Amino acid sequence: LRMIKSYYFHLTQKNIIGSKMTSTITDVRAKLYTWKGDVQKIHENFCTNAADLINQDNISNDRWATYKFLSWLVVEVETSDGHIGIGNAALSPKPCKSVVDNYLKPAIIGESIWDYEHIWQKMYRQTLAWGRKGVGMTAISAVDIAIWDALGKAAKQPAFKLLGGKTKSKLPCYASKLYSQPLDSLAKEAKDYLDQGFKAMKLRLGWGPNDGAEGMRKNIELIRTVRSVVGEDVDLMADVYMGWTLEYAKRMMRLIDNEKLRWLEEPVIADDIDGYADLKAGCRTPISGGEHEYTLFGFRQLLEKKAVDVVQFDTNRVGGITQAHKICALAEAFQIPVIPHAGQVHNFHISMSSLNAPIVEYFPFWPVEIGNELFWYIFDGEPQAKDGYIELDDTKPGLGIELSDKYLNDFDIEI
Repeated sequence: LRMIKSYYFHLTQKNIIGSKMTSTITDVRAKLYTWKGDVQKIHENFCTNAADLINQDNISNDRWATYKFLSWLVVEVETSDGHIGIGNAALSPKPCKSVVDNYLKPAIIGESIWDYEHIWQKMYRQTLAWGRKGVGMTAISAVDIAIWDALGKAAKQPAFKLLGGKTKSKLPCYASKLYSQPLDSLAKEAKDYLDQGFKAMKLRLGWGPNDGAEGMRKNIELIRTVRSVVGEDVDLMADVYMGWTLEYAKRMMRLIDNEKLRWLEEPVIADDIDGYADLKAGCRTPISGGEHEYTLFGFRQLLEKKAVDVVQFDTNRVGGITQAHKICALAEAFQIPVIPHAGQVHNFHISMSSLNAPIVEYFPFWPVEIGNELFWYIFDGEPQAKDGYIELDDTKPGLGIELSDKYLNDFDIEI
Protein backbone atom coordinates (compact mmCIF):
# COMPACT_ATOMS: atom_id res chain seq x y z
CA LEU A 1 0.00 0.00 0.00
CA ARG A 2 2.84 2.36 0.85
CA MET A 3 4.47 1.62 -2.50
CA ILE A 4 1.21 2.36 -4.33
CA LYS A 5 0.73 5.65 -2.45
CA SER A 6 4.33 6.61 -3.11
CA TYR A 7 3.93 5.83 -6.82
CA TYR A 8 0.84 8.00 -7.16
CA PHE A 9 2.41 10.81 -5.13
CA HIS A 10 5.45 10.91 -7.39
CA LEU A 11 3.24 10.61 -10.47
CA THR A 12 1.21 13.62 -9.32
CA GLN A 13 4.36 15.59 -8.58
CA LYS A 14 5.70 14.69 -12.01
CA ASN A 15 2.48 15.89 -13.66
CA ILE A 16 2.60 19.16 -11.73
CA ILE A 17 6.27 19.73 -12.52
CA GLY A 18 5.64 18.92 -16.16
CA SER A 19 2.75 21.36 -16.28
CA LYS A 20 4.88 24.02 -14.64
CA MET A 21 7.47 23.73 -17.38
CA THR A 22 4.94 24.13 -20.18
CA SER A 23 2.08 26.28 -18.81
CA THR A 24 2.95 29.62 -20.33
CA ILE A 25 0.29 32.18 -21.21
CA THR A 26 -0.44 32.25 -24.93
CA ASP A 27 -3.60 34.38 -24.97
CA VAL A 28 -5.78 36.55 -22.75
CA ARG A 29 -9.34 37.23 -23.89
CA ALA A 30 -11.61 39.78 -22.22
CA LYS A 31 -15.31 39.42 -23.05
CA LEU A 32 -18.07 41.82 -22.08
CA TYR A 33 -21.38 40.10 -21.29
CA THR A 34 -24.31 42.54 -21.28
CA TRP A 35 -27.74 41.29 -20.21
CA LYS A 36 -30.53 42.11 -22.67
CA GLY A 37 -33.22 39.89 -21.17
CA ASP A 38 -35.97 40.87 -18.75
CA VAL A 39 -35.04 42.87 -15.66
CA GLN A 40 -37.19 42.86 -12.53
CA LYS A 41 -38.39 46.22 -11.28
CA ILE A 42 -36.96 47.05 -7.86
CA HIS A 43 -38.96 48.42 -4.92
CA GLU A 44 -38.77 51.96 -3.64
CA ASN A 45 -36.18 52.23 -0.86
CA PHE A 46 -34.73 48.95 -2.15
CA CYS A 47 -31.46 49.56 -0.29
CA THR A 48 -29.52 52.65 0.67
CA ASN A 49 -26.35 53.55 -1.24
CA ALA A 50 -23.74 56.29 -1.29
CA ALA A 51 -25.55 58.23 -4.04
CA ASP A 52 -28.66 58.81 -1.90
CA LEU A 53 -27.27 62.10 -0.57
CA ILE A 54 -26.93 63.63 -4.05
CA ASN A 55 -29.55 66.17 -5.14
CA GLN A 56 -31.99 63.88 -6.94
CA ASP A 57 -33.27 66.72 -9.15
CA ASN A 58 -30.06 66.61 -11.17
CA ILE A 59 -29.64 62.86 -11.69
CA SER A 60 -31.60 59.81 -12.82
CA ASN A 61 -34.73 58.96 -10.85
CA ASP A 62 -33.25 55.48 -10.43
CA ARG A 63 -30.96 55.90 -7.44
CA TRP A 64 -29.48 52.49 -8.24
CA ALA A 65 -28.63 53.35 -11.85
CA THR A 66 -24.87 53.48 -11.22
CA TYR A 67 -24.85 50.51 -8.83
CA LYS A 68 -26.37 47.89 -11.09
CA PHE A 69 -24.28 45.09 -12.57
CA LEU A 70 -26.08 44.29 -15.81
CA SER A 71 -22.78 43.85 -17.65
CA TRP A 72 -19.99 41.49 -16.56
CA LEU A 73 -16.40 41.02 -17.61
CA VAL A 74 -15.27 37.46 -18.32
CA VAL A 75 -11.53 36.85 -18.76
CA GLU A 76 -10.04 33.72 -20.28
CA VAL A 77 -6.34 32.95 -19.85
CA GLU A 78 -5.15 30.28 -22.28
CA THR A 79 -1.92 28.35 -21.71
CA SER A 80 0.54 26.58 -23.97
CA ASP A 81 -0.58 23.17 -22.68
CA GLY A 82 -4.20 23.78 -23.66
CA HIS A 83 -5.77 24.92 -20.39
CA ILE A 84 -8.20 27.84 -20.27
CA GLY A 85 -8.66 29.57 -16.93
CA ILE A 86 -11.78 31.66 -16.32
CA GLY A 87 -12.01 34.82 -14.23
CA ASN A 88 -14.63 37.54 -13.94
CA ALA A 89 -15.49 40.96 -12.58
CA ALA A 90 -18.82 42.75 -12.23
CA LEU A 91 -17.50 46.17 -11.23
CA SER A 92 -17.09 48.65 -14.14
CA PRO A 93 -16.71 45.86 -16.71
CA LYS A 94 -16.38 48.01 -19.83
CA PRO A 95 -13.36 50.06 -18.70
CA CYS A 96 -11.94 46.90 -17.09
CA LYS A 97 -12.04 45.20 -20.49
CA SER A 98 -10.02 48.08 -21.92
CA VAL A 99 -7.44 47.71 -19.13
CA VAL A 100 -7.08 43.99 -19.78
CA ASP A 101 -6.84 44.39 -23.56
CA ASN A 102 -4.45 47.34 -23.61
CA TYR A 103 -2.29 46.92 -20.50
CA LEU A 104 -2.49 43.54 -18.80
CA LYS A 105 -2.57 41.19 -21.76
CA PRO A 106 0.61 42.60 -23.36
CA ALA A 107 2.36 42.44 -19.98
CA ILE A 108 1.76 38.75 -19.26
CA ILE A 109 1.82 36.92 -22.59
CA GLY A 110 4.63 34.39 -22.44
CA GLU A 111 4.78 34.24 -18.63
CA SER A 112 4.44 30.93 -16.78
CA ILE A 113 1.20 30.73 -14.80
CA TRP A 114 3.22 29.16 -11.98
CA ASP A 115 4.98 32.48 -11.51
CA TYR A 116 1.68 33.96 -10.36
CA GLU A 117 3.26 36.24 -7.74
CA HIS A 118 5.61 37.71 -10.35
CA ILE A 119 2.68 38.14 -12.76
CA TRP A 120 0.60 39.88 -10.11
CA GLN A 121 3.42 42.26 -9.19
CA LYS A 122 4.03 42.98 -12.87
CA MET A 123 0.38 43.89 -13.48
CA TYR A 124 0.23 45.93 -10.27
CA ARG A 125 3.46 47.86 -10.63
CA GLN A 126 3.09 48.62 -14.33
CA THR A 127 -0.35 50.17 -13.72
CA LEU A 128 0.34 51.64 -10.27
CA ALA A 129 0.12 55.30 -11.33
CA TRP A 130 -3.58 54.94 -12.10
CA GLY A 131 -4.65 51.37 -11.30
CA ARG A 132 -4.02 50.78 -7.61
CA LYS A 133 -7.71 50.85 -6.68
CA GLY A 134 -11.04 50.71 -8.50
CA VAL A 135 -11.04 49.87 -12.21
CA GLY A 136 -7.37 48.95 -12.51
CA MET A 137 -7.35 46.57 -9.57
CA THR A 138 -10.66 45.03 -10.58
CA ALA A 139 -9.19 44.20 -14.00
CA ILE A 140 -6.11 42.68 -12.34
CA SER A 141 -8.44 40.64 -10.11
CA ALA A 142 -10.26 39.09 -13.07
CA VAL A 143 -6.99 38.07 -14.74
CA ASP A 144 -5.55 36.70 -11.50
CA ILE A 145 -8.64 34.57 -10.85
CA ALA A 146 -8.36 33.15 -14.37
CA ILE A 147 -4.71 32.30 -13.72
CA TRP A 148 -5.62 30.39 -10.55
CA ASP A 149 -8.32 28.49 -12.42
CA ALA A 150 -5.71 27.55 -15.03
CA LEU A 151 -3.26 26.54 -12.27
CA GLY A 152 -5.80 24.13 -10.82
CA LYS A 153 -6.54 22.67 -14.23
CA ALA A 154 -2.83 22.23 -14.97
CA ALA A 155 -2.26 20.55 -11.59
CA LYS A 156 -5.51 18.55 -11.86
CA GLN A 157 -6.49 19.89 -8.43
CA PRO A 158 -9.21 22.19 -7.08
CA ALA A 159 -7.89 25.70 -6.48
CA PHE A 160 -8.46 25.44 -2.72
CA LYS A 161 -5.96 22.56 -2.54
CA LEU A 162 -3.28 24.79 -4.04
CA LEU A 163 -4.09 27.37 -1.34
CA GLY A 164 -3.68 25.02 1.62
CA GLY A 165 -6.49 22.50 1.28
CA LYS A 166 -9.68 22.08 3.27
CA THR A 167 -9.98 23.66 6.69
CA LYS A 168 -13.57 22.46 7.03
CA SER A 169 -15.60 19.66 5.45
CA LYS A 170 -18.17 22.09 4.03
CA LEU A 171 -18.85 25.81 4.13
CA PRO A 172 -21.65 27.28 6.24
CA CYS A 173 -23.39 29.96 4.19
CA TYR A 174 -25.91 32.70 4.76
CA ALA A 175 -28.76 33.64 2.44
CA SER A 176 -28.05 37.13 1.16
CA LYS A 177 -30.93 39.05 -0.34
CA LEU A 178 -33.97 40.32 1.62
CA TYR A 179 -33.91 43.76 0.04
CA SER A 180 -36.21 46.37 1.54
CA GLN A 181 -39.79 45.72 0.41
CA PRO A 182 -43.31 45.57 1.86
CA LEU A 183 -43.14 43.79 5.20
CA ASP A 184 -45.44 40.92 4.24
CA SER A 185 -43.34 39.91 1.22
CA LEU A 186 -40.14 40.40 3.24
CA ALA A 187 -41.47 37.98 5.86
CA LYS A 188 -42.37 35.44 3.16
CA GLU A 189 -38.90 35.59 1.63
CA ALA A 190 -37.29 35.10 5.04
CA LYS A 191 -39.56 32.10 5.69
CA ASP A 192 -38.49 30.59 2.37
CA TYR A 193 -34.82 30.75 3.39
CA LEU A 194 -35.62 29.32 6.80
CA ASP A 195 -37.42 26.40 5.14
CA GLN A 196 -34.38 25.84 2.92
CA GLY A 197 -32.24 25.25 6.01
CA PHE A 198 -30.33 28.53 6.28
CA LYS A 199 -29.14 29.36 9.79
CA ALA A 200 -28.04 32.88 8.86
CA MET A 201 -29.49 35.61 6.63
CA LYS A 202 -28.71 39.16 5.60
CA LEU A 203 -31.23 41.90 4.81
CA ARG A 204 -30.82 45.38 3.33
CA LEU A 205 -31.93 48.58 5.01
CA GLY A 206 -33.74 51.04 2.79
CA TRP A 207 -33.69 54.41 4.53
CA GLY A 208 -30.90 56.91 5.23
CA PRO A 209 -30.12 60.46 6.36
CA ASN A 210 -32.60 62.12 4.00
CA ASP A 211 -35.46 60.08 5.49
CA GLY A 212 -35.22 61.37 9.05
CA ALA A 213 -36.71 59.73 12.13
CA GLU A 214 -39.44 58.05 10.10
CA GLY A 215 -36.83 56.26 8.01
CA MET A 216 -35.00 55.14 11.15
CA ARG A 217 -38.21 53.57 12.42
CA LYS A 218 -38.78 51.82 9.09
CA ASN A 219 -35.27 50.36 9.13
CA ILE A 220 -35.93 48.84 12.55
CA GLU A 221 -39.26 47.49 11.29
CA LEU A 222 -37.40 45.61 8.53
CA ILE A 223 -35.06 43.99 11.06
CA ARG A 224 -37.85 43.09 13.47
CA THR A 225 -40.01 41.65 10.69
CA VAL A 226 -37.31 39.20 9.66
CA ARG A 227 -36.46 38.39 13.27
CA SER A 228 -40.10 37.61 14.03
CA VAL A 229 -40.01 34.97 11.28
CA VAL A 230 -36.60 33.36 11.83
CA GLY A 231 -36.46 33.47 15.64
CA GLU A 232 -33.49 33.86 17.94
CA ASP A 233 -31.53 30.82 16.72
CA VAL A 234 -30.76 32.26 13.28
CA ASP A 235 -27.98 34.80 12.77
CA LEU A 236 -29.24 38.02 11.22
CA MET A 237 -27.12 40.68 9.53
CA ALA A 238 -27.97 43.98 7.82
CA ASP A 239 -26.34 45.86 4.93
CA VAL A 240 -26.40 49.61 4.33
CA TYR A 241 -24.11 49.74 1.25
CA MET A 242 -22.35 52.97 2.23
CA GLY A 243 -25.67 54.84 2.40
CA TRP A 244 -25.31 56.57 5.78
CA THR A 245 -23.30 59.46 7.15
CA LEU A 246 -21.34 58.91 10.35
CA GLU A 247 -23.74 61.13 12.32
CA TYR A 248 -26.79 59.23 11.06
CA ALA A 249 -25.06 55.89 11.63
CA LYS A 250 -24.43 56.78 15.28
CA ARG A 251 -28.10 57.62 15.73
CA MET A 252 -29.16 54.37 14.06
CA MET A 253 -26.75 52.28 16.12
CA ARG A 254 -28.45 53.39 19.33
CA LEU A 255 -31.50 51.55 18.00
CA ILE A 256 -29.78 48.67 16.21
CA ASP A 257 -27.72 47.72 19.25
CA ASN A 258 -30.90 46.25 20.73
CA GLU A 259 -31.59 43.99 17.72
CA LYS A 260 -28.85 41.33 18.20
CA LEU A 261 -27.39 41.55 14.71
CA ARG A 262 -24.30 39.49 13.93
CA TRP A 263 -22.98 42.54 12.08
CA LEU A 264 -23.95 45.78 10.34
CA GLU A 265 -22.32 46.09 6.91
CA GLU A 266 -20.77 49.14 5.22
CA PRO A 267 -22.50 51.83 7.29
CA VAL A 268 -20.44 54.69 5.81
CA ILE A 269 -18.44 55.32 2.63
CA ALA A 270 -15.37 53.16 2.15
CA ASP A 271 -12.92 56.08 2.28
CA ASP A 272 -14.00 57.06 5.81
CA ILE A 273 -11.80 54.59 7.66
CA ASP A 274 -11.69 56.84 10.74
CA GLY A 275 -15.49 56.94 10.67
CA TYR A 276 -15.60 53.14 10.70
CA ALA A 277 -13.23 53.08 13.67
CA ASP A 278 -15.23 55.74 15.53
CA LEU A 279 -18.51 53.90 14.98
CA LYS A 280 -17.04 50.51 15.90
CA ALA A 281 -15.64 51.90 19.14
CA GLY A 282 -18.98 53.35 20.19
CA CYS A 283 -21.47 50.54 19.59
CA ARG A 284 -22.06 46.93 20.63
CA THR A 285 -23.05 45.63 17.19
CA PRO A 286 -20.06 44.35 15.17
CA ILE A 287 -19.21 46.46 12.11
CA SER A 288 -18.17 44.85 8.82
CA GLY A 289 -16.62 46.34 5.71
CA GLY A 290 -14.04 46.03 2.97
CA GLU A 291 -16.21 45.20 -0.03
CA HIS A 292 -14.91 48.40 -1.66
CA GLU A 293 -11.35 48.21 -0.35
CA TYR A 294 -8.37 47.02 -2.37
CA THR A 295 -5.11 45.10 -1.88
CA LEU A 296 -3.14 44.06 1.16
CA PHE A 297 -2.22 47.68 1.84
CA GLY A 298 -5.83 48.82 2.06
CA PHE A 299 -6.68 46.08 4.55
CA ARG A 300 -3.59 46.78 6.63
CA GLN A 301 -5.05 50.26 7.21
CA LEU A 302 -8.48 48.88 8.16
CA LEU A 303 -6.99 46.40 10.60
CA GLU A 304 -4.38 48.66 12.17
CA LYS A 305 -7.02 51.33 12.79
CA LYS A 306 -9.38 48.75 14.33
CA ALA A 307 -12.01 49.88 11.85
CA VAL A 308 -13.92 46.61 11.33
CA ASP A 309 -14.98 43.51 13.23
CA VAL A 310 -15.37 41.52 10.00
CA VAL A 311 -13.28 41.75 6.81
CA GLN A 312 -15.36 41.50 3.63
CA PHE A 313 -13.14 41.84 0.59
CA ASP A 314 -14.45 40.67 -2.76
CA THR A 315 -11.89 38.47 -4.52
CA ASN A 316 -12.78 39.83 -7.95
CA ARG A 317 -12.09 43.39 -6.79
CA VAL A 318 -9.41 43.17 -4.12
CA GLY A 319 -6.65 41.89 -6.39
CA GLY A 320 -7.75 38.35 -7.12
CA ILE A 321 -6.90 35.15 -5.29
CA THR A 322 -3.22 36.10 -4.96
CA GLN A 323 -4.09 39.13 -2.81
CA ALA A 324 -7.11 37.60 -1.08
CA HIS A 325 -4.98 34.74 0.26
CA LYS A 326 -2.52 37.22 1.79
CA ILE A 327 -5.29 39.32 3.34
CA CYS A 328 -6.74 36.20 4.99
CA ALA A 329 -3.40 35.60 6.69
CA LEU A 330 -3.10 39.25 7.74
CA ALA A 331 -6.61 39.30 9.20
CA GLU A 332 -5.95 36.05 11.07
CA ALA A 333 -3.00 37.70 12.82
CA PHE A 334 -5.44 40.39 14.04
CA GLN A 335 -8.06 37.72 14.88
CA ILE A 336 -10.59 39.44 12.63
CA PRO A 337 -12.66 36.92 10.64
CA VAL A 338 -12.82 37.04 6.85
CA ILE A 339 -16.26 36.64 5.26
CA PRO A 340 -15.86 37.62 1.58
CA HIS A 341 -18.45 39.69 -0.19
CA ALA A 342 -20.56 37.92 -2.85
CA GLY A 343 -21.58 34.32 -3.26
CA GLN A 344 -19.25 33.21 -6.04
CA VAL A 345 -17.01 30.20 -6.30
CA HIS A 346 -13.70 32.10 -6.24
CA ASN A 347 -14.67 33.37 -2.78
CA PHE A 348 -15.60 29.84 -1.71
CA HIS A 349 -12.15 28.48 -2.57
CA ILE A 350 -10.50 31.22 -0.51
CA SER A 351 -12.81 30.54 2.44
CA MET A 352 -12.37 26.78 2.26
CA SER A 353 -8.59 27.15 2.56
CA SER A 354 -8.66 29.60 5.49
CA LEU A 355 -9.41 28.67 9.10
CA ASN A 356 -10.21 32.34 9.63
CA ALA A 357 -13.21 32.28 7.24
CA PRO A 358 -16.13 30.88 9.27
CA ILE A 359 -19.04 31.42 6.85
CA VAL A 360 -19.66 32.51 3.25
CA GLU A 361 -22.20 34.73 1.54
CA TYR A 362 -24.70 33.04 -0.78
CA PHE A 363 -26.71 34.85 -3.46
CA PRO A 364 -29.73 32.67 -4.30
CA PHE A 365 -30.62 32.15 -7.95
CA TRP A 366 -33.10 34.91 -8.81
CA PRO A 367 -34.65 36.61 -11.84
CA VAL A 368 -32.25 39.35 -12.94
CA GLU A 369 -32.82 42.42 -10.79
CA ILE A 370 -29.70 44.52 -10.18
CA GLY A 371 -27.28 42.13 -11.84
CA ASN A 372 -25.36 40.68 -8.91
CA GLU A 373 -27.13 37.41 -9.73
CA LEU A 374 -25.79 37.30 -13.32
CA PHE A 375 -23.04 34.79 -12.50
CA TRP A 376 -25.78 32.13 -12.33
CA TYR A 377 -26.61 32.96 -15.96
CA ILE A 378 -23.02 33.17 -17.27
CA PHE A 379 -21.39 30.11 -15.66
CA ASP A 380 -22.12 26.44 -15.12
CA GLY A 381 -20.81 24.75 -11.98
CA GLU A 382 -21.42 27.40 -9.32
CA PRO A 383 -22.10 25.44 -6.10
CA GLN A 384 -25.66 25.46 -4.83
CA ALA A 385 -26.48 25.69 -1.14
CA LYS A 386 -28.07 22.72 0.60
CA ASP A 387 -29.39 22.98 4.16
CA GLY A 388 -27.32 26.10 4.74
CA TYR A 389 -24.00 24.70 3.46
CA ILE A 390 -21.83 24.82 0.35
CA GLU A 391 -19.72 21.84 -0.65
CA LEU A 392 -16.76 22.04 -3.04
CA ASP A 393 -16.09 19.09 -5.29
CA ASP A 394 -12.66 17.50 -4.74
CA THR A 395 -12.72 16.09 -8.26
CA LYS A 396 -13.21 19.37 -10.14
CA PRO A 397 -9.89 21.02 -11.07
CA GLY A 398 -9.44 24.77 -10.81
CA LEU A 399 -12.50 26.71 -9.72
CA GLY A 400 -14.87 24.07 -11.12
CA ILE A 401 -16.86 26.36 -13.42
CA GLU A 402 -17.26 26.70 -17.17
CA LEU A 403 -19.03 29.16 -19.44
CA SER A 404 -22.70 28.31 -19.91
CA ASP A 405 -24.57 28.38 -23.20
CA LYS A 406 -28.02 28.13 -21.60
CA TYR A 407 -28.75 31.88 -21.60
CA LEU A 408 -26.54 33.03 -24.48
CA ASN A 409 -29.49 34.53 -26.35
CA ASP A 410 -30.11 36.86 -23.39
CA PHE A 411 -26.66 38.47 -23.67
CA ASP A 412 -24.84 40.75 -26.05
CA ILE A 413 -21.22 39.57 -26.00
CA GLU A 414 -18.41 41.92 -27.01
CA ILE A 415 -15.05 40.28 -27.65
